Amino acid sequence: MLSSIFVRFKTGLSYTAILSALIMSGCTLTGQQEQPLTPAAKAEMEMKQFQKVIDDAQGLASLDVIRAYIGLETLITDPELHQKNIDDTWLTLTKLTPEQRRGVVIKADENTLQGWLDLLNTYEYNKDDADKLSTAVREWQTRYPRNPAALTLPVSLLRLSQPSVSASSQIALLLPLTGQAKVFGEAIRQGFLDAQSGLPQPQAMPEPESPKNDDSLASILEELGIKNTETPTTDTAQETTEKTETTQDKEKESSAFSSNTTLRLDPVAQNARQVIVYDTNSQPIDILLKKVQQDGANLIVGPLLKPEVMKTIELQSGLPVLALNELDAIPSATTVCFFSLSPEDETRNAAQHLRQQQKANPLIIVPDNKFGQRMAQTFADEWQRTGGGTVLQQTFSSVESLKASINRGVGIRMTGTPVLPTENAPLPLDSQSIPSAGGAIDSVYIIATSDELTLIKPMIDMAISTQKRPPIYVSSRSNQGGTGPDFRMEMDGIQFSDIPLMTGANLPLMQKASSKFANDYSLMRLYAMGIDAWSLANNYNDLTKGTLHFNGISGSLRVEDNCTVYRQLPWMQFKQGKIEPVTQ
Repeated sequence: MLSSIFVRFKTGLSYTAILSALIMSGCTLTGQQEQPLTPAAKAEMEMKQFQKVIDDAQGLASLDVIRAYIGLETLITDPELHQKNIDDTWLTLTKLTPEQRRGVVIKADENTLQGWLDLLNTYEYNKDDADKLSTAVREWQTRYPRNPAALTLPVSLLRLSQPSVSASSQIALLLPLTGQAKVFGEAIRQGFLDAQSGLPQPQAMPEPESPKNDDSLASILEELGIKNTETPTTDTAQETTEKTETTQDKEKESSAFSSNTTLRLDPVAQNARQVIVYDTNSQPIDILLKKVQQDGANLIVGPLLKPEVMKTIELQSGLPVLALNELDAIPSATTVCFFSLSPEDETRNAAQHLRQQQKANPLIIVPDNKFGQRMAQTFADEWQRTGGGTVLQQTFSSVESLKASINRGVGIRMTGTPVLPTENAPLPLDSQSIPSAGGAIDSVYIIATSDELTLIKPMIDMAISTQKRPPIYVSSRSNQGGTGPDFRMEMDGIQFSDIPLMTGANLPLMQKASSKFANDYSLMRLYAMGIDAWSLANNYNDLTKGTLHFNGISGSLRVEDNCTVYRQLPWMQFKQGKIEPVTQ
């Protein structure tokens, strides 16, 4: 009897041990099984598995990574992430070595992978001829209509597969030539057409300065995304009255530029391509684009205003487009290229320039408005991108407030508040300041008009001795017409950036622009933009390939992501009443 109980007890212990082992290993008994995964949970788990394959590869291309991208594509619902997946798949494909491509073994059910590899071969065989590539890609889309890339081409391939623009192509120039923005459109139009007919060469002296213009239409400049260096007048070139000065005055003005100011500028194409100018205020943009196509244009330059640029992208006319403005968010799958006088470009230039000059702790002084916030954030982002630390800032509100501060004996100390993320507004000039975490301020970058700068500089001098004052750098916003030799002497030692036209790189062209626009520097810069828009139109194929590098009148131009033209500006300095280039 005892033995029988003992056997049953031992058997019970064995069952208990087995049950415990099953529980510890994650198993459950029949009737207690876990619920099956929901479709959303299953998709999330699969996405994590595919993403792990991609992450583990650390940027190296392989068939496993491409298969992971293909699997991931079917699970993505967000349009932007879907386009990114397509672009990343294509980028990985182009990184495959010839050995990897020869050794590919494709399974029977991998039609999508086969389509991607055929697209890569199509590209390789035709990449040197845009027209052949365009035809070949369309044929590939017919063969693989369900391939993800057939429905949404990779952006880089989409641009490369556009038909080439021939040297004899007709250009449609879309600008506002009536209404409130007429003055801006007219300046660009004149630059574009003057470049076509031929520009003066750098051998003469500049035209004398004339008085500054009163403020007007500032909001249009802000909407255009063009830096408000000074607000232009509403006078057109035909309404401008040229002023005469004595020979002595002309000699004084020409002597402002050092003899070695000339920068290397690339020659501007001069040809008889037909250019038809359209007023974007005359008709809705959709009707205007249809008219452009009916008139036989092969390339569109413009429009200028942001809403019209966005509408042009949405309409997808099929024609190559060089828009004369940038958008805050550029759609990824677009063939439109973008060119503008972006103030962000200049601010990025400034951060790069200060880094090249071995500065470590900059203070940036900007207007207390959205424009100033945007520029401070742009500077800080570029500074940190190139290895810098925290950027400190101060802001100012108006000329009147600066004058009031001077009257109270309030200077600008070399302290500031850290540039915060864009969702946080920067603190005003007179708010509590903190010292730079990285040490003493060793450079000051100021974005201000010439009137504002003539008050800000002495306010800095009030707070710190000239011997201890860090170097001051300013934007082209301070370089305005009508300042004269007294201003240059007062700003002695200060460095500033500006377009080559405004730095004496081509004095006779500067003379011509000064005469056309009554020395209004804002319109002169737009005129330079029109000249470079002509050059970009004549090099459009290099622009879409991403190989363009052109030393233009508005800056040294190169192509970045999304076929956006980036401008690198030269740096000058005031020295003993003259303007001369800064050598790195």
